[in-house]
Amino acid sequence: MTTVQLTPKMGENFAVVDVGKFSELHQFTFEAPENTLKLEGKVFLKELLNLTSAEISLNKLPSKKSVPFYHKHRQNEEIYIFVRGSGDFQVDDRVFPVGEGTVVRVDPEGERCIRNTSDVEELCWIVVQSRVGSYADHTIQDGFGVPKKVSWVGKEQL
Repeated sequence: MTTVQLTPKMGENFAVVDVGKFSELHQFTFEAPENTLKLEGKVFLKELLNLTSAEISLNKLPSKKSVPFYHKHRQNEEIYIFVRGSGDFQVDDRVFPVGEGTVVRVDPEGERCIRNTSDVEELCWIVVQSRVGSYADHTIQDGFGVPKKVSWVGKEQL
């Protein structure tokens, strides 16, 4: 659930949405359907962008706060990409520092939690969630160049 309404723009082969700055993520609130938990500063992108291969969320945690629960997954691994702030990440009984530039992968079975250790700065991160073991090829093998000269002139502006 969001406290603001987002309107994605769609084309035949794309979807785009502007959720604003990470510092403004507090306008989004995630409410877990199975309980009364509400997390401010979290927005999921799967439905907004019609994602078919992953769930992506943008997340913000205020200074000196912790996510108030541990969680695991049944089938999906998660990749956490930290873009601002500093904190601690816990997987099972191991704790390690995270901050801008830190990337963490967690298996579905890993019991995880995050806390912000800063006195003043928000901790911001992106989570990519996808089915464990579902990606058999490398990106370099899937992508290919298009024999066409790049031009930015005369294109439709959204």
